[in-house]
Amino acid sequence: MVTLTRRAVSIDVGNRLRQLREARKVSMRTLATMSGLSANALSMIERGKTSPSVSTLYRIADALKVPVTDFFGPDETRKKVVFLKADERARLPFLRGLWEGLGGEQFTGRSMPFMLTLESGASSGPNNIIHSGHEFVYCMRGQLEYQVEGQLYNLQDGDSLLFEAQLKHRWRNPGGFVTNALVIISDYSEGDHPMAHIERSEANKS
Repeated sequence: MVTLTRRAVSIDVGNRLRQLREARKVSMRTLATMSGLSANALSMIERGKTSPSVSTLYRIADALKVPVTDFFGPDETRKKVVFLKADERARLPFLRGLWEGLGGEQFTGRSMPFMLTLESGASSGPNNIIHSGHEFVYCMRGQLEYQVEGQLYNLQDGDSLLFEAQLKHRWRNPGGFVTNALVIISDYSEGDHPMAHIERSEANKS
């Protein structure tokens, strides 16, 4: 029997950050030092005064030693079968975009599908992303620019990209319209946190 998930609401990123930080007994100042972000920037995020970029979420998750999917909410019992109605997706807003979980955060297997909705100019941020496994990208609508090891790949409606995810990568919407893309991260190492890592040497520059 398939267990249906509860109706999801948009995640309050600031409140969730506070929960994660306090649960680990990490002060704002300590988290600032660990993440390379300023205490003021973290405070602004927690108080809902600003929306973090995706790379900022990566940096915070990396500092707290949690997968970035923990921002979706408390860890729930993993399931072998996950069925989600369209209005049950966990929705995580970020700077100029929306990230919707498609069940991977509840699944027992090593597969993390999600939907990206990107406004014009939205990006993953200034830092390269690296993690184990493979990353598949399908551009459903609009334009999506992926940079993998410095090579640019320009995706439009119906285009796809598949690569080894330990390669340095980042993405952005270079077009003038909203972009929708399906991203699936799979075959990541057991115990690894897909999407939770950024290149530290890059993060330390900003």
